Amino acid sequence: MSLTVSPELLDRAQRDELDDAAFVECIRTSLPYAWQVVEGLIGELRAGGTDFTANEVPPPDEAARGQLLRMLASDAMRGALERHYGVRLAFQNCHKLAVFRPEADEAYREFVTPRAQILNQRPELVDC
Repeated sequence: MSLTVSPELLDRAQRDELDDAAFVECIRTSLPYAWQVVEGLIGELRAGGTDFTANEVPPPDEAARGQLLRMLASDAMRGALERHYGVRLAFQNCHKLAVFRPEADEAYREFVTPRAQILNQRPELVDC
Protein backbone atom coordinates (compact mmCIF):
# COMPACT_ATOMS: atom_id res chain seq x y z
CA MET A 1 0.00 0.00 0.00
CA SER A 2 1.35 3.41 -0.93
CA LEU A 3 -0.29 5.50 1.78
CA THR A 4 -1.68 5.05 5.26
CA VAL A 5 -5.15 6.53 4.94
CA SER A 6 -7.25 7.30 8.00
CA PRO A 7 -10.97 6.49 7.97
CA GLU A 8 -11.67 10.24 8.13
CA LEU A 9 -9.53 10.95 5.08
CA LEU A 10 -11.15 8.10 3.18
CA ASP A 11 -14.57 9.50 4.10
CA ARG A 12 -13.55 12.96 2.82
CA ALA A 13 -12.36 11.45 -0.45
CA GLN A 14 -15.59 9.51 -0.84
CA ARG A 15 -17.55 12.75 -0.37
CA ASP A 16 -15.25 14.49 -2.91
CA GLU A 17 -14.03 16.87 -0.20
CA LEU A 18 -10.33 16.00 -0.33
CA ASP A 19 -8.04 18.99 -0.80
CA ASP A 20 -4.34 19.13 -1.59
CA ALA A 21 -3.42 20.07 1.99
CA ALA A 22 -4.99 16.91 3.42
CA PHE A 23 -3.48 14.77 0.68
CA VAL A 24 -0.02 16.28 1.17
CA GLU A 25 -0.28 15.66 4.93
CA CYS A 26 -1.16 12.02 4.23
CA ILE A 27 1.92 11.73 2.01
CA ARG A 28 4.11 13.35 4.69
CA THR A 29 2.99 10.99 7.43
CA SER A 30 2.84 7.86 5.26
CA LEU A 31 6.21 8.24 3.53
CA PRO A 32 8.52 9.95 6.06
CA TYR A 33 11.82 9.01 4.42
CA ALA A 34 10.70 10.17 0.97
CA TRP A 35 9.25 13.34 2.50
CA GLN A 36 12.57 14.03 4.24
CA VAL A 37 14.45 13.68 0.95
CA VAL A 38 12.08 16.08 -0.82
CA GLU A 39 12.20 18.58 2.06
CA GLY A 40 16.00 18.50 2.06
CA LEU A 41 16.18 19.12 -1.66
CA ILE A 42 13.66 21.96 -1.42
CA GLY A 43 15.85 23.57 1.24
CA GLU A 44 18.95 23.20 -0.92
CA LEU A 45 17.17 24.64 -3.95
CA ARG A 46 15.90 27.65 -2.02
CA ALA A 47 19.31 28.28 -0.44
CA GLY A 48 21.25 28.05 -3.69
CA GLY A 49 21.18 29.91 -6.95
CA THR A 50 20.98 26.87 -9.20
CA ASP A 51 18.14 25.76 -11.45
CA PHE A 52 17.87 22.40 -9.71
CA THR A 53 19.29 20.11 -7.08
CA ALA A 54 19.35 16.32 -7.03
CA ASN A 55 19.70 13.62 -4.42
CA GLU A 56 22.73 11.40 -5.01
CA VAL A 57 22.54 9.38 -1.77
CA PRO A 58 21.04 5.88 -2.02
CA PRO A 59 18.31 5.08 0.50
CA PRO A 60 19.53 3.32 3.65
CA ASP A 61 17.33 0.25 3.12
CA GLU A 62 14.64 -1.30 0.94
CA ALA A 63 11.79 0.25 2.94
CA ALA A 64 13.17 3.73 2.30
CA ARG A 65 13.75 2.93 -1.36
CA GLY A 66 10.16 1.75 -1.61
CA GLN A 67 8.92 5.03 -0.19
CA LEU A 68 10.70 7.04 -2.86
CA LEU A 69 9.46 4.75 -5.61
CA ARG A 70 5.86 4.88 -4.37
CA MET A 71 5.91 8.67 -3.98
CA LEU A 72 7.38 9.41 -7.39
CA ALA A 73 5.59 6.70 -9.36
CA SER A 74 2.25 8.29 -8.48
CA ASP A 75 1.20 11.15 -10.72
CA ALA A 76 -1.25 12.28 -8.02
CA MET A 77 1.43 12.41 -5.32
CA ARG A 78 4.02 14.01 -7.56
CA GLY A 79 1.53 16.64 -8.74
CA ALA A 80 0.40 17.45 -5.20
CA LEU A 81 4.00 17.89 -4.06
CA GLU A 82 4.84 20.07 -7.06
CA ARG A 83 1.86 22.33 -6.32
CA HIS A 84 2.61 22.37 -2.58
CA TYR A 85 6.23 23.46 -3.05
CA GLY A 86 5.93 25.34 -6.35
CA VAL A 87 8.60 23.19 -8.04
CA ARG A 88 8.96 20.45 -10.64
CA LEU A 89 10.11 16.97 -9.69
CA ALA A 90 11.92 14.43 -11.84
CA PHE A 91 13.16 10.94 -11.03
CA GLN A 92 15.87 8.89 -12.74
CA ASN A 93 16.37 5.78 -10.67
CA CYS A 94 15.84 4.32 -7.22
CA HIS A 95 17.17 7.43 -5.52
CA LYS A 96 18.05 10.20 -7.97
CA LEU A 97 15.26 12.63 -7.35
CA ALA A 98 15.70 16.16 -8.67
CA VAL A 99 13.83 19.32 -7.71
CA PHE A 100 13.66 22.11 -10.30
CA ARG A 101 12.65 25.72 -10.13
CA PRO A 102 9.47 26.18 -12.22
CA GLU A 103 11.28 28.37 -14.76
CA ALA A 104 14.19 25.91 -15.24
CA ASP A 105 12.73 24.39 -18.39
CA GLU A 106 16.05 23.69 -20.12
CA ALA A 107 17.59 21.98 -17.09
CA TYR A 108 14.44 19.91 -16.59
CA ARG A 109 14.27 18.86 -20.25
CA GLU A 110 17.93 17.78 -20.14
CA PHE A 111 17.46 15.79 -16.91
CA VAL A 112 14.58 13.76 -18.35
CA THR A 113 16.28 12.82 -21.64
CA PRO A 114 17.23 9.25 -22.49
CA ARG A 115 20.85 10.48 -22.69
CA ALA A 116 20.76 11.71 -19.10
CA GLN A 117 19.22 8.43 -17.99
CA ILE A 118 21.95 6.41 -19.70
CA LEU A 119 24.71 8.62 -18.31
CA ASN A 120 23.27 8.14 -14.82
CA GLN A 121 23.65 4.35 -14.96
CA ARG A 122 26.23 2.55 -12.89
CA PRO A 123 26.57 -1.19 -12.23
CA GLU A 124 25.51 -0.81 -8.57
CA LEU A 125 22.21 0.75 -9.71
CA VAL A 126 21.12 -2.09 -11.99
CA ASP A 127 19.05 -3.75 -9.28
CA CYS A 128 18.23 -0.85 -7.03
